[in-house]
Amino acid sequence: MIETLEFPALLRLIDERSAALRAAVAAAPDLDLPVPTCPDWTLFDLARHLGEGRRSWAATVAAGPDAPGRITPEGPAAPRDRATLVAWMADSTRHLLDALRDAGPDRGCWTWWGTSQSPRTCGAVARHQLQEIAVHTYDAQLTVGVPRPLPDEVALDGVEEFLSTCCTTTAGWPHGPATVDYHATEGRSWRQQLSADGVRADRLPGPTDAGAADASVRGTASELVLSFYGRIPLDSLHVEGDRALFDRLAEWEPE
Repeated sequence: MIETLEFPALLRLIDERSAALRAAVAAAPDLDLPVPTCPDWTLFDLARHLGEGRRSWAATVAAGPDAPGRITPEGPAAPRDRATLVAWMADSTRHLLDALRDAGPDRGCWTWWGTSQSPRTCGAVARHQLQEIAVHTYDAQLTVGVPRPLPDEVALDGVEEFLSTCCTTTAGWPHGPATVDYHATEGRSWRQQLSADGVRADRLPGPTDAGAADASVRGTASELVLSFYGRIPLDSLHVEGDRALFDRLAEWEPE
């Protein structure tokens, strides 16, 4: 079985990335700075989104697998005072981590993904939460002028998490069958199979021959994740084969 980040590591990294995000907010000259990668949002909007979202997911995890949907939590609104806002964000992270620890990785949980390869468990929620927090940490760092790549262990797991959660489905691919490869320069690769039976992604056991896929993209794991989430353009990475395949993937909205 291919290893992914263990649950304790996910919780540790959620805490670390959340702290890095708070540090960016604390260092900003103005909370009304526009976030370049989140149009129409200020840094305060980003901080509020992160805090409210973690509280919502904490409540959803705590509600158990029978929750009818994502839970809207009760609690104080995001404060405008900077020091109070940073403390509120830290408290939001604590709520999420406490809920995940109490539940454990194997308990079922409501999720927005249904027919993907990711299970509907608290462990999978923690895995996706790490990526959401990590990408938004990049957003905050970019806003204050000190963007940093995602840490390697976060980004390597993030490539696989995105492909498994956001890009796999049992809905039939509406175009001709195709194969897409993703290569991280850190030495890990994944293959995405597109067909009338749906879309599946798997980690490749080793290097692949050039041209083995209909299209491929290569970059650091951080670059791959940031391109997935629209933070950097795909064409800033090394793309080979049928470039239009990536456009069709980005435009496709399976029911």
